[in-house]
Amino acid sequence: MSHQKYINTKILSPVENLFSAALSGDHEAQRETFLRNYAQVGEDQLWDFSENEGSSCIVASTLKRVYGSDGLADRWLESASRIEKKLILYLEQLDRVAGALAKKEIPLVALKNSGIARGIYRDLAACPMGDVDVLVRPSDFRLAHETMLELGYEMDDRSPFQVEDIDEAEQHGGSEYTYELSDGSILWFELQWRPVAGRWIQPDQEPPADELMARSVPIEGSSARLLSPEDNLLQVSLHTAKHSYVRAPGFRLHTDVDRIVRGCSIDWDVFCAHVEKIKVKTAVYLSLNIPHSLFNTPIPEAVLTRLNVSPIKNRLLLRWIRKVGLFGPDDSKWSKLGYICFNLMLYDNLGGILRGIFPDGDWMVDHYNLKQRWTLPFWYGVRIVELLFKRAKT
Repeated sequence: MSHQKYINTKILSPVENLFSAALSGDHEAQRETFLRNYAQVGEDQLWDFSENEGSSCIVASTLKRVYGSDGLADRWLESASRIEKKLILYLEQLDRVAGALAKKEIPLVALKNSGIARGIYRDLAACPMGDVDVLVRPSDFRLAHETMLELGYEMDDRSPFQVEDIDEAEQHGGSEYTYELSDGSILWFELQWRPVAGRWIQPDQEPPADELMARSVPIEGSSARLLSPEDNLLQVSLHTAKHSYVRAPGFRLHTDVDRIVRGCSIDWDVFCAHVEKIKVKTAVYLSLNIPHSLFNTPIPEAVLTRLNVSPIKNRLLLRWIRKVGLFGPDDSKWSKLGYICFNLMLYDNLGGILRGIFPDGDWMVDHYNLKQRWTLPFWYGVRIVELLFKRAKT
C-alpha cells in the first residue's frame, strides 16, 4: 500500500509547485512540470519566489537543464555563477583544513551541504550554503582548534549568546571561525565534535562522533571524509529536524535528504537500526516524508512504515508544518509556546521528553561546568529558562 502523503504537491500554489519541482532530483518529473507550468507562472514570479527562498541558483541550474543556457536571463546565470565561484573557494578551504589535520593524524568529516557538495552532488552552482561544517573526534577537538588558528582562522561566534572561549565552545559541541577568502569575502567555518548539537537533541540521541568517524568513507581527491551513507542520511535528517523542517534556511534543507538518497547506496535496514537505537523515529520520519512526498525521493514504503510508529501524532505534526508554512524561511512560524510544544512532540515517547528537559546529571555537570553536584536543582531551573527563552547553545 502506498504511504499516504499528508504534504503533497496538490496543496501548493503554481509557483510553489514549480519551485518544488526545481529542487527535486527527479529530473524527468521536473522537466514535465516545467514544460507544463513555467509559462503560466512566468519568469518574474519564479525569480522573486526563488530569491526569497535563497535558492535562485538551484532554480537556475534546473532552467539550464530543461531549456539550455541560450536565452536564459542574465540574472539566473549570474546567480548560478556567483554561488559556483563561492563554493569553489569554500571547498578549497575544506581541503586545506582537512589536509593540515591529516598531517597530524586527525581525520575530518565534511558534514551536511559541505559533504554533499564535496563528495556527492557536484553541481556546485546548485549547492548554496552559508558556511563549512566539519566533524572531528572529541579527543581531537583541542588540537584541531589549534590547527585552525595556525592556518589563519580567527575564532568567532554568530549566535546572540556569544561563546567567549574554547572551553565554553567545547562544552557546547563546537566552535566557529572566520577566514578572509581570496575574493575578500568572509568564510564561516564550524568545527564540531557533536554531529548535531541541537538544543532539544541530547547527546545520547546523537550518533557518537567516534563511531561516525570509524564508519566514515574517503572522498576522492581530498583528505576530507564523508559520513557513511546511512550515517549521512541520519545526520541530515536530524539537522532538518533541528531547524523544525521550515526555519531558515528553510525549504531547501529538504534537498539534503533527496541528494543523499539519490546519490548513495543506502542499506535501509542499517539506517533504520541506527534511527531506532537512538530513539529518533518521529523526527527522522518527518525528515523523510516531506521530500518523499514533494520530490519523489525514492525512499522505500517499508522504511516509512517502519518509522511511522505514531501515525496520529505524525499526521498532526505534518499538518502543523503545513499550517505554519513550508516556504518563507525568515517568516515567523510559531509562537514561543507553539515552538516548544512542536519540539516536544518530536520525541518518540514521554521518557524522551523528560530526558530532553531534564538531561542526566553527568551531562548537566559537563555542560554547565558545575563544581558541586548539590547545585543541580538550581541548574535544572536554569536549563528550563534557557529552553524557554534561548534558541541557541542549549
